[in-house]
Amino acid sequence: MFGWKSRRVERLEFIVAGAQKSGTTALHYFFRKHPQIALPDRQEMHFFDDEEIFSRQPVDYELLHRYFRNRPVRLLPVRHGLAGEVTPSYLYWKSAMERIRNYNPQMKLIILLRNPIDRAFAHWNMQRFKDRESLDFLDALKEEPRRIAQSLTIESRRFAYVDRGFYSGQLERVFKFFPREQVKIVKFENFRDRKQETLDEIFEFLGVKPLRRARDKDRNVVPYERAMTPEERKYLAGVFSADITKLEQMLGWDLSDWKSSDK
Repeated sequence: MFGWKSRRVERLEFIVAGAQKSGTTALHYFFRKHPQIALPDRQEMHFFDDEEIFSRQPVDYELLHRYFRNRPVRLLPVRHGLAGEVTPSYLYWKSAMERIRNYNPQMKLIILLRNPIDRAFAHWNMQRFKDRESLDFLDALKEEPRRIAQSLTIESRRFAYVDRGFYSGQLERVFKFFPREQVKIVKFENFRDRKQETLDEIFEFLGVKPLRRARDKDRNVVPYERAMTPEERKYLAGVFSADITKLEQMLGWDLSDWKSSDK
């Protein structure tokens, strides 16, 4: 008979590392429901993108592990539970992947990618909702280069509407430090439209049992103040066209739905 046990977490075995506004909160919700998965007390730990933590050597990983103290997992005869966390900005933060590799070279990474045009608009809308953004969308896009010119600042996180959507370079950085068999890349639109099938693939990748009959619910839903205009979509389609083509070649995906400016 299987029971619930609290085990001391000494190493994380998986991380959901990106991308922001691409379904990571929904995936976190399903992970919470899984009896073999232990998550920290809060979502988005921002450990491996914390410059202050990594300015001190040796790195104190107990600052990460302590958030798992009260997270029990069900221990099975063959496969123990997995500990992991969800911080989508790790994909974007340039130093995060090397830090994760140094922490655990066997780490499994899960990365969700969304149409960068829709991702950028969702990001801007979230900032508007939080009263962090005074500029209209196109104005914010054109102001972005100045805002994020200084790296390692809060502005480089908050206002990188376009820069976060150049996925090919971010994935090249991932593959520099991790073999592809340790990386599961999920298309957001597949996760949204074929949720059970996509979840089964993710849990198989992690080596845990499938999760059945998990009730779905919308997570992290922010009301949109307006729809994206055709002009805005056309502008971003031009910005992202070359990178989307490169991503198709890198992953072997058909991203024709991302390239269209007619929506």
